[in-house]
Amino acid sequence: MNEKSKAWRFLLGTCLVGLSSAAAAQDRFPSRTVTIVVPYPPGGSNDVFARLVAKELTDELKQTVIIDNRPGASGTTGSSQIAKSAPDGYSLLAISSSFTTNAAIQSKLPFDPVKSFAPVALFARGPFIVAVNNEFPAKTPAELIAAIAAKPDLYNYASSGTGSVNQFATELLKAQAGNLTITHVPYRGLGPAITDLIGGQTQLLIASGPSILPMVRAGRVRAIGITTLKPNQVAPDLVPMASAVPGYEFELWWGLLAPAGTPAAIVDKLNAAVNKLLAKPEIKAQFLREGAETIATTPALFAATIAQDVERWKKLAKQQNISAD
Repeated sequence: MNEKSKAWRFLLGTCLVGLSSAAAAQDRFPSRTVTIVVPYPPGGSNDVFARLVAKELTDELKQTVIIDNRPGASGTTGSSQIAKSAPDGYSLLAISSSFTTNAAIQSKLPFDPVKSFAPVALFARGPFIVAVNNEFPAKTPAELIAAIAAKPDLYNYASSGTGSVNQFATELLKAQAGNLTITHVPYRGLGPAITDLIGGQTQLLIASGPSILPMVRAGRVRAIGITTLKPNQVAPDLVPMASAVPGYEFELWWGLLAPAGTPAAIVDKLNAAVNKLLAKPEIKAQFLREGAETIATTPALFAATIAQDVERWKKLAKQQNISAD
């Protein structure tokens, strides 16, 4: 055997050993603690849902799954950390719809919202609740649209901040209802936005079920409708806004990402484990209490959801002049 043949055999053997080792590592996954980064402070829906999933994944994977809150820069700090992490399945990211609205208005993100991640699975979907203060002259979606259209510039709508998912939901409603005129009042979080809605400083707020429904049930604000196309278990007594604005839909979602390049075998294993735990009746009930319905999806479907939403919100941001702080 000549020297060239020996060299080729050596290289081939090295490659085969490497492939065998990589396959073995994937077969053994997970063999140590898995970390799910939540890019927001504790207490929000991202954190609540991630903790529910982490607890159940610990049982499904027979390995500890922990939560690491890394808030900052509207979720960018934690997301960037995972984008740069080793693609081995041990570092994951819990995200929601705000991941795509933020990406739509941030021109200099330290990662690509589509290319820097490997989507694993959606957790759940849920509606926004369209609420008004008790003095507002409307009780139905049709009455809401008519009241705003009749008195342009008289009313204000609140959001949790400029460029927030709440603002996107309201601007989409404005656009699809015939370019309604209502002034945006951004707040630093939903807490003060809800306080001023109750007090009458603003008249309209589109917010998640967990954040606004307690105030509705206490009679402090009035719910007008929901932002899903069809009635939803989260608020089964509320009418879709699409009954007055055909086609209007803004559905919140939550899910799990891995760094780009994570082996398909690991992504598929995580996806199967997430879908299995989400099928449990007790987990469905817990998600529903928090304002969402669990959903089983494939990584490919989740990837398509992210890509489509980023492009959709980019167009809306340009059309409605939505920008970052």
